[in-house]
Amino acid sequence: MNTILIILLVGFMAMVLFSLVKGVVAFLRTTKIDLETGDGETVTEMQVLQNKAMFARIKYQALAIVVVAILLAMGGGRS
Repeated sequence: MNTILIILLVGFMAMVLFSLVKGVVAFLRTTKIDLETGDGETVTEMQVLQNKAMFARIKYQALAIVVVAILLAMGGGRS
């Protein structure tokens, strides 16, 4: 059981990192577009992409915390 939870934890941690990088890249593209054009035409769709990536990051972080809590609860009785 611990092995499965640890594999899940590592998977969720990888997804957190992926979502974080995706959100930061969208942020940098938004800044670059805004600086180059000044229009802000495509800024809105980049902001939506940022929001989706950051919400995914929060979701995966919460799932990772749940897995850690389960691992701690399972191993909490051991000395």
